[in-house]
This record gives sequence, C-alpha cells and structure tokens, in this order.
Amino acid sequence: MSKGNGVLVPFVLFLVSASVFPAQSLAAESPKTGERSGCGRPDPSRRFKCYHGGYDLRNKHYWASAAFTGVHGYVIAGAWMLSGLGFGIFILLKSASTSSTDPSNLQRVIVISLVLLLILLAIVASGCILAANQRSHHRMRRLKETILKAGEDARRTIRKIIATMTEMEYILLPYEPVVSFRLNLTTHQLGKESRVIQRFVQTNGHSINLAIQTSYIAHIMIVAVNLVLLTGAIVLLLLHWHPGLVTIILFCWILTTLCWVITGFDFFLLTFAEDTCSAFKDYIQNPKNNSLATILPCMDSSYSDQLMTEIGSTVHNFFSQLNAKTSLLYRSLGISELGDELPGAMKLCEPFSGPPDYSYIPRNCSKAEIPISNLPNVLAQFTCYRGNSPGKCKSEGKFLSESAYYMAWAYSRSIQDLINIYPDLKGLSECSFVKGRFEEAVLHQCRPLRASIHGLWSSILALSIVMVLLVLAWVFKAWQDRRRAFPRRSIFPNS
Repeated sequence: MSKGNGVLVPFVLFLVSASVFPAQSLAAESPKTGERSGCGRPDPSRRFKCYHGGYDLRNKHYWASAAFTGVHGYVIAGAWMLSGLGFGIFILLKSASTSSTDPSNLQRVIVISLVLLLILLAIVASGCILAANQRSHHRMRRLKETILKAGEDARRTIRKIIATMTEMEYILLPYEPVVSFRLNLTTHQLGKESRVIQRFVQTNGHSINLAIQTSYIAHIMIVAVNLVLLTGAIVLLLLHWHPGLVTIILFCWILTTLCWVITGFDFFLLTFAEDTCSAFKDYIQNPKNNSLATILPCMDSSYSDQLMTEIGSTVHNFFSQLNAKTSLLYRSLGISELGDELPGAMKLCEPFSGPPDYSYIPRNCSKAEIPISNLPNVLAQFTCYRGNSPGKCKSEGKFLSESAYYMAWAYSRSIQDLINIYPDLKGLSECSFVKGRFEEAVLHQCRPLRASIHGLWSSILALSIVMVLLVLAWVFKAWQDRRRAFPRRSIFPNS
C-alpha cells in the first residue's frame, strides 16, 4: 500500500477526533432552558433573588428555588406551631383566672359529632395517602432510573469508543505518530467526559434515591402515627380521661405541623416532576440548548450531520480509490486471468453509500467482494515474509514486503475499527440513545407521574386541613369537658 493511500486514513481519524472535542462545551455555562417569564422563582440561597436558570440537577440554586415552591406548606406549618405555643400559654393563664360555663347538651352533641366526622375524614385521607404514596414512589423510581440509565448509556458508549480508539492509537503509532497522538488526546478527552457522567450518576443517583426513600418513609410514618393518635383519641373520649386527651391534642398539634411541612415538600416534588418532564421535552427537540447537555454529551445537529457526512465521504473515497488501484494492480499482474483461484479478491465491500448523503448502510458482502477486515488475508498470499529468499518470492508471485503487509494490516484494521464504532459515534453525536429513553419517559411516564404526585399532594393537603379542624374541635371538646363529671359508658358529662 503506497504512502499516498494512507493520507486518507489520518484525515478520517482527524474527523473522528473533531467529533469529540466539541464536547468541551459541556463544561460551559448551562443553557437557560425552561426559563419562566417575569421574576421566575425566588432563590432563598441568594437572599430570595430571582432564579432565571433552567432545569439543572447540578445547580444548588435550582434545588433551592424548586424547594421554595412549597413555601405555603412551610409557612403554614410555622404559623400553626407558633399559634399552638401562643394558645397553650393563653390556656394556662386563662384557666388560672376564670371558670368555664356549662355548655348545653346540643353543643356537646354537635362537637362530638364533628369530632367523629373529622376522625372519619382523617382516616379516609390517610388511606388515600398510603395508596398515592405507593404509586408515586414506584413512578418516581422509574423516572430516576430513566435519568440515570441515560447517563449510563452515554458513558457505556463513550467507553466503547475509547477502547476502540486506544487500539487504533497503538496500531497506527509506528506509521502515523501524529494521528496516534491526536487519538490519544481524544481518548483522554472522552475519559474526562466519562468521569463527569460517572460522578453525576453516582452522586445525584444517591441523592435522588435518598430523597425518594425519605419521602416514601415520611409519608408512611405520618400516616401510621396519625392513625395511632386517632385510635388513642377515640379510646380516651370513651374513657373520659381528660389529661390523656390533652396529651393527644399536643401530639396531634405537632403531627399537624409535620403534615403541613410534608405538604410543602410534596408540592416541591410536583414542581420537580414537571420541570423534569419539561426538560425531557426540550431535550428531545434541541439536545444542545438544554441544561441536560451538561451531563449528556451531544453535538449541535447541524454540525454533527456535516461531520458524519464528511466521515462517510472520506471513507467512501478511500474505498473507491483503493478498489481502483487494487483492480489495476491485479490486472497488471494477470491475477484476473486465474479464474476462481482468488474469488472475491477484486473488490472491497463498502458500507457507505455514494454522494450526496454518504449514509452508513451495513450489508452482507456479495461473492465478488471482501470486507476490509479480510484484506490482510488476501495480501498475505502476496507477502514475502522474512526467511524466504527474494528469488523464491518472485517465482511464487509474492511481491509485497513484510513491512508493507503490516502497514496495510494496520490501516485496514483501523478502517474496520472506525466502521465498527461509526454507529456509536453517530448515536453519540445525535444523542439517539438518550432521546429514546427520554421519549419513552415523556410518552409513558410523565403524565402518570404528575398525576400520582398531584394525588399525593392533594391527599396530604386534605389530611392537613382535616387535622387542623380536628385539633381545634378536640380543643373545644376538652374545654367543654373541663371540670365535668362523667358517668361510665357515656361520652356526655352529667348536666
């Protein structure tokens, strides 16, 4: 193989190197996708300045602004706790200076009926929370797996390309040291991007999983404790143990505060789910102009199309010229007159179409063609290996030196390696492996996820409201029953 033919291969490898280096933009500033009109969201980590950024799992300001969307729950929880402290102080002072008036029987019946109704509503809301919590937990885990598997797919593809390019680097080192050096730079750059993705998967995967598990367990604990307190309250109402009922009221007041905190947290989860699904949709439409591009490497579509076309064009021209020169060489040696002695040795099997698209079309080679990987086997028949005399090689038609054979083997192996990783390069440049997962999430996961989290938030909101009313009703009931005498098996005091 002449030195001129080898010039095409370095050009192809240079194009491959160029296809990776644009990934340096991954470390650049996150694109501002998903921006909201006006102020956007307040960011408590920056003194409540507006957060105008987009969906970015690696940005603490995104997390702070998203968590702040549940502020209504946090504020009500704080106000409820403070009001409880104030009310407790008021009761202590009031009970020391005044005496209670006797309520009518109608008032007692109304209060007892209201308490029982609110207890029933609290039990129903608790059951709804358990069901919604189970559904949302399952769907959040599926969404988490979609995000992390997309990163794993990108990392796996990059590692495969790195392994192939490393092999090409060592194969071409004796013949094309410049190209080998470029390949070395490319593999190091790819390695950096792979480590970035790995850190994201490990760090954020653990954080997301911890958040999902914490939310799941917190809802179960809230419901379990709430049901225990409700049961205890019913028993104490029947036993007419006033100090025990006051204790239950105290614990329910604290539990109601936690319910409002969870309500705010669930609204944050709903916001996060909506942001995630919106980011998926934006990524499918434009992978480059999206904050997910900071962790999932993709090139601009116009650049990637041009690059893939140039690679296909270069490989196509390489095959065309090599086939033309091989045919001339065979005819000059009279090999074409040997009949079936060398079947299929006249043409290399080319996997790329012609102009203008130069598309990659994997196909089975015909009997008149050989794949580029089999070229060394054909050339071995014409190679004069060391140990054979020049006269013997000439008489047997072995005109190719051993060094030339190994050079041809290196180039053909490199071209075959390039063909092998071309689909992965194309998938990496077009982000097809990531888009597929995100499209599946948008079509089949996002709507059920939003519905399940919205149901969970609605259920905990309903429980929080019911518990507020129930605690107030219990307080009123305890205030009625203060200093009253109760006969056994009666929930009403003696009149």
